[in-house]
Amino acid sequence: MKFEDMINTIQLGDCYELIKDIPDNSIDLIIIDPPYEFSTLSGQGIRSIRNVFDEIEEQKLNVGIDNKLFNELKRVMKEFNIYIWCNKTMIPKLIKYFVFENNCLMDIISWHKTNAMPLCGGTYMPDTEFCLYFKKNRKLNTNYDTAKTHYELPINIDDKKKYRHPTIKPLNIIKNFIINSSNENDIILDCFCGSGTTCIAAKELNRRFIGMEINGKYYKIAVDRLNGILANGQTTIFTDFDKVG
Repeated sequence: MKFEDMINTIQLGDCYELIKDIPDNSIDLIIIDPPYEFSTLSGQGIRSIRNVFDEIEEQKLNVGIDNKLFNELKRVMKEFNIYIWCNKTMIPKLIKYFVFENNCLMDIISWHKTNAMPLCGGTYMPDTEFCLYFKKNRKLNTNYDTAKTHYELPINIDDKKKYRHPTIKPLNIIKNFIINSSNENDIILDCFCGSGTTCIAAKELNRRFIGMEINGKYYKIAVDRLNGILANGQTTIFTDFDKVG
């Protein structure tokens, strides 16, 4: 596919293949929420919690990210400017590649969930998610409202109900990333698009975007979301988007 035809679309397919159609040095900002790495998720516990974990395993949202994608992300970026959501297991690998091997500067952003699931039998609660930001040669557009590195917010249950994705991230956090690290008309890539949060945020902030999603269920939800349709078929106020992958 031509690169120009990918802009302002969500593409259905494997990002490890789709990214090969993106030219070198063409992306201004990358925001990704790849599958986290977990050794096991299911087992004993409250039924509703087990159901969430079962869905994560079923949709392969627990397999991590292959290192070979890092080189492709590096290739398509104009300069290092990337946010990567992760759990604690993934942090050493990300630091090794971006900081030790590519000399990036790094910030760690955390989302502390004030209503986290009560899993504390012999372990610490999974009440915090991390987003690592790597950059080079870039001054941020931060202001007092967007510069925070720690968010205390409840799990966004309403968004999960609307868009039926078990790991959906808060829209306002993603919008802050975009404000801080890009300018209007920049191109933002999200190659693990999920329910389309990054694409929605980019659209609302007058940025261009490219989304990629391998799962047909989430792809449809993301495209419908951009067209102002919720997962249950109801419409929202966003009804002016007419270009999808």
